[in-house]
Amino acid sequence: MSQAAPAPWHKGWYAAARHVPSPNHGPRPTGTPIDLAVLHSISLPPGQYGGPEIEQLFTNQLDWQAHPYFQQIQGLEVSAHFLIRRDGELVQFVSADDRAWHAGRSSWRGRDNCNDYAVGIELEGLEHHPFEPAQYDTLASLLQAMADHYPDLRHVAGHEHVAPGRKEDPGRAFDWIGLRQQLAWPDAAFPDGITHPQ
Repeated sequence: MSQAAPAPWHKGWYAAARHVPSPNHGPRPTGTPIDLAVLHSISLPPGQYGGPEIEQLFTNQLDWQAHPYFQQIQGLEVSAHFLIRRDGELVQFVSADDRAWHAGRSSWRGRDNCNDYAVGIELEGLEHHPFEPAQYDTLASLLQAMADHYPDLRHVAGHEHVAPGRKEDPGRAFDWIGLRQQLAWPDAAFPDGITHPQ
């Protein structure tokens, strides 16, 4: 008798991701539905890919003296729920049931404090620079898996949309049209006025 396949989710942890638990999280407000995914971009040091620094930052283990840029963010305690590496690898830091520290001062369609009701997804990359096809494939798969597990999750936006004027990521090179085609979600699920990269 064959064993049943493991459940894709367990207490907010996604089985398809590599788990690197972060201490930087807290509870969501009681009764708050998870209904938004916020997309970010990150690279540490800026423009360098593949190293351990992002994971170190989200787990409070980054050596602030290892690079001059790190001194600008010294003491920062942040996290996201997920990171998608350039090769499409998916890393999870915080249970999606919990509140990660990713959006900061933010608002989406009239509701403040996006961290309370959003899942934060970091894409390894620079603002306004193209992302890799493997990242879009992983992102679309993750978003659909989250929508299947969290029935209220039906919207996705960039950090630039929830914190306009303060943040610019993932930036103008992000292919919103391609993501929309991969997901086949309705237009209302996406930010108003999104366009294909030039």
